Amino acid sequence: MKPPGHVQSVVTDARLVEERRGQILRAAVKLFSDEGYYTTTISQIAREAGISTGLIYQYFGDKDDILFLSLKLVLETYEKEIPPRLEGVKHPVERLCMALWAYCTIVDGLREATVLAYRSTKSLRADRRALVKEDETRTNRLLQGCLRACISGGHMREVNEYLLIYQYVNFCHAWALKHWALRARFSLDKYVGQGIGLLVEPFLTAKGRAALTAMRRRTADFTREFKPATPPGNAKRKRAPLRVPVE
Repeated sequence: MKPPGHVQSVVTDARLVEERRGQILRAAVKLFSDEGYYTTTISQIAREAGISTGLIYQYFGDKDDILFLSLKLVLETYEKEIPPRLEGVKHPVERLCMALWAYCTIVDGLREATVLAYRSTKSLRADRRALVKEDETRTNRLLQGCLRACISGGHMREVNEYLLIYQYVNFCHAWALKHWALRARFSLDKYVGQGIGLLVEPFLTAKGRAALTAMRRRTADFTREFKPATPPGNAKRKRAPLRVPVE
């Protein structure tokens, strides 16, 4: 019996597998989100992707394979894309805020897939559901590391880390789940700024609040690129700008 994370492909060219699977997964995410997982057929996915039904079976064994990789894709994107946006950010409060900012921005680019993850994870086989949960937990641990650094550095008071991390995750995902309501009241930048005011600022100590105030000033309250302060003695060192792309 093959391991639950294995998805068989008849094609062996790794580059072609990645390209074709990406094409198929983009079509599947759209249809699964719009029509629902159970009512969407392989034929519909093929039409949406502009390929033949037979070609899909060259890269996937069945529809469960397609759903599994669709969900893995979105969760692995969170895990892989948040850390690069923390590069050069040293202060614990700045790292926590930057992680939340990056997470929301990534969710903004994956709104359909994020909603799909909530709706359809239960449709996977039990062993594959466990793998998807593990992927989410790894991203949670990244946020937890940022939170713990704030607490251990005296920038934040003691809190229930487990509950607060899930509040952070729910906040980031809500930009996709409740986008129909939130978009009428907030831009993404304003949503991030207001969320940090609710979920980070109340727990900060005096020196933590000072760091957040400085970050808000340098980013115009999370509306422009954040450049970490240059440490003393490194004024001439050039840093690659840390960009948070917007849609």
